[in-house]
Amino acid sequence: MAEYRFVAGFLAAPVALYAVLVVSPFLQTFYYSLTDWTGYTADFSMVGLANYARLLEDELFLTALWHNVVLLLVLPLVTLGLGLFFSFMLNVGGRRRGGAVVGGVGGSRFYKVVYFFPQVLSVAIVAVLWQYVYSPTDGLLNGVLSGVGLESLEQNWLGDPDLAMACVMAVMVWANVGFYVVLFSAAMASVPREIYEAALLDGAGRATTFFRVTLPLIRDTVQTGWVYMGIMALDAFAYVYIMTTNQGGPDNSTLVLPVYLYKRAFRDGQAGYATAVGVALLAVTMVFAVAAMALGRRRDRIEF
Repeated sequence: MAEYRFVAGFLAAPVALYAVLVVSPFLQTFYYSLTDWTGYTADFSMVGLANYARLLEDELFLTALWHNVVLLLVLPLVTLGLGLFFSFMLNVGGRRRGGAVVGGVGGSRFYKVVYFFPQVLSVAIVAVLWQYVYSPTDGLLNGVLSGVGLESLEQNWLGDPDLAMACVMAVMVWANVGFYVVLFSAAMASVPREIYEAALLDGAGRATTFFRVTLPLIRDTVQTGWVYMGIMALDAFAYVYIMTTNQGGPDNSTLVLPVYLYKRAFRDGQAGYATAVGVALLAVTMVFAVAAMALGRRRDRIEF
């Protein structure tokens, strides 16, 4: 008991601080979601679950939720897929040199720096940069297409409801893939070279080596990256708010839950309803995290 009291004494302050700064805001959010609070006055009344019933009938909420689901399904798959491909080529997929069992492509260190470069920039800078790239009048993308004689492919990229969401997702992939290249490269570097040597002696090619050797050994890292990227896909606030017209346009084609929450709270003065949207977003995030961890769990762990 003395040992437990000693440990509890050290944990009391951090747990109390966590409860006040982290748990308490969640509880307050749920409380305010049961009210008609405007966010601008201290006066409000309880409305029970009326805000949550309203969510089910709100077309804009359902549209934003669908866009978040699309991001959740597409963004981690594309980003992690590219991250795995590039990291495998930089660490294992090149020619063997100097008697090494495996090796990356030439100049792999330089490529890692290039891939990681977007991580140095803030999200706001990335969004503003690509907003100018997508500009239909003087943007870099249309300028390049015009310069190579492909004027027919020029588009109003962020002004077309059919293209705007794809353009935002492309930017999010570009901004985040470099982080996973470095993350997966570190995981691959920890795999013993003797395992690759045994696979090569058995006649395994690059594709077989990747799917039968590399991927199973770094599965835990990929799972963690999947959860992290999924949570980022459920956010996407800064990209949508800065890049798109009317913060979610055109015609709400890029509207996501965080942007919808922001508009309801600060533009429409419906803080109580906005907190209900936030609780719904929290629920979706928790369901995704639990599902991703459960699907990624395995009974047979590979150790090396």
